[in-house]
Amino acid sequence: MKLKKKNTLMAAPKEKSGIFNLFLNGIEKLGNRLPSPVMIFLFFSILIMVVSAFLANAGVSVIHPATGDTMDAINLLSIPQLQAFLGNVVGNFQGFPPLGLVLVVMIGAGLAEKTKFMETAMRGSIANLPKGLLTTMIFLVGIMANAVGDAGFIILPPLAATLFLSVKRHPLIGLFAAFAGVAAGFAANLIINMGDVLLAAFTLQAAQTIDAYINISPAMNMYFLFISTFMLTAAGVFVTEKIIAPRFEGEELPEELLNEATVEAISPEEKRGIKLATLSVLAYAAILVFLSLVPLYNGQAFLVGSNGGLMDADSTFMRGLVPIITLLFFIPGLVYGIATKQIKSSFDLVKLIGDSLSDMGGYILLAFAASQFIALFNQSNIGIILAVEGAHFLQDIGLTGGPLFVAFILFCAFINLFIGSASAKWAMLAPIFIPMFMLMGYDPAQTQIAFRIGDSITNPISPLFPYFPMIVGFASKYKKNIGMGTLISNMIPYSLVFGVLWIILFLVFFFLGLPLGPA
Repeated sequence: MKLKKKNTLMAAPKEKSGIFNLFLNGIEKLGNRLPSPVMIFLFFSILIMVVSAFLANAGVSVIHPATGDTMDAINLLSIPQLQAFLGNVVGNFQGFPPLGLVLVVMIGAGLAEKTKFMETAMRGSIANLPKGLLTTMIFLVGIMANAVGDAGFIILPPLAATLFLSVKRHPLIGLFAAFAGVAAGFAANLIINMGDVLLAAFTLQAAQTIDAYINISPAMNMYFLFISTFMLTAAGVFVTEKIIAPRFEGEELPEELLNEATVEAISPEEKRGIKLATLSVLAYAAILVFLSLVPLYNGQAFLVGSNGGLMDADSTFMRGLVPIITLLFFIPGLVYGIATKQIKSSFDLVKLIGDSLSDMGGYILLAFAASQFIALFNQSNIGIILAVEGAHFLQDIGLTGGPLFVAFILFCAFINLFIGSASAKWAMLAPIFIPMFMLMGYDPAQTQIAFRIGDSITNPISPLFPYFPMIVGFASKYKKNIGMGTLISNMIPYSLVFGVLWIILFLVFFFLGLPLGPA
């Protein structure tokens, strides 16, 4: 039957004023009144100074459980402490662990993005798939996309919408599936990436307040996240096909939209670039395998640790993970840029990298504010006081084990509705909860993965998530008068299913004592 030329897409109904919508509207209004994360850190820094003065004057102290030393609250408003802080402002910023990690990784990841290697690779990986595998691959690519930062949010949803339209399925199904994969599955991945390194830096710094000699690997959650990738992909496909798709597949699509449903073909030059870039990645991987297996010095391979393990915390591989990840993106980005004639000289290369680093100005400002807050928080001893007293309180009320971590996951999921940045949240939460849970006998890896679960599952339903308005904009192309409620109502099934399955998986690891990662 011939499709009608008129637009028969159903208009979104006017959002109702039910309890749930009032709740969502309340979140949006409250969140919109919050200042930027930079100002939040500034406010908390001032608050810490005031609270420290109050606690110090009240004579609050605790016994450090590891050293037995008495830890008094330090008055940060005293003259000596103000003098010390003023002299350490630059040092606090320079010593902020994630800053160097992120900037170094962005040398490679930024080049891969600026040359459009990642965009072309995403397009090529799903454009010619059989119809039956389309949803599966969109979810898998979406979950994996967090390895390249924010590119997945910008590239994949509109591409998925076009691909669904090209096979005569409603584009919003593909759009919502892609957004759910990238946002709700943000913590999962098959490889160690920048997110693992970034969060581990905060975790290590917080853990050292209890154990100064603790050594933490960025791969501490690798096994859990690897399994999560396949679990969430399967769950995402189920939710898409059984819950989301039936909501739209009865709607007739206008012929003019179908005529526009063409994915930009990959040019011969781009195909050659992708082929050469892929070969460069394989060659790089072969070099890493060689350096991991072949003894080169004192009977050991170059990348292994003192005990011969590749994933040991003291291995060259783990200690050099940041430059290794950087090269993983830099090499194919460079090869692709040369093959597509975007990079013709060293000046072109430096300009592309410079452009990518210039985009990090906002993050650098955030890092400056966060570094001062963390320095003040640690100097005040409020962190260890909260950790000790909080651990005692939780044990006294019997909130331990699995229920404790489920409550923590839900708490992080709620906080995530208001503060979108994972690093900003963990910078505030890690100094309190990592030591607190360590004092209760729980490994930092368990606390970190619980945070990452909560930080991911409510991403797609938060009106304050940075890419939420952009997805609404993409969706409005295919459904007039679409509002916040439409997007959230279609994201809630993903958040609920992902949350339930992730909590169950966490509890399985927890109660069976399974390692979350190597070492």
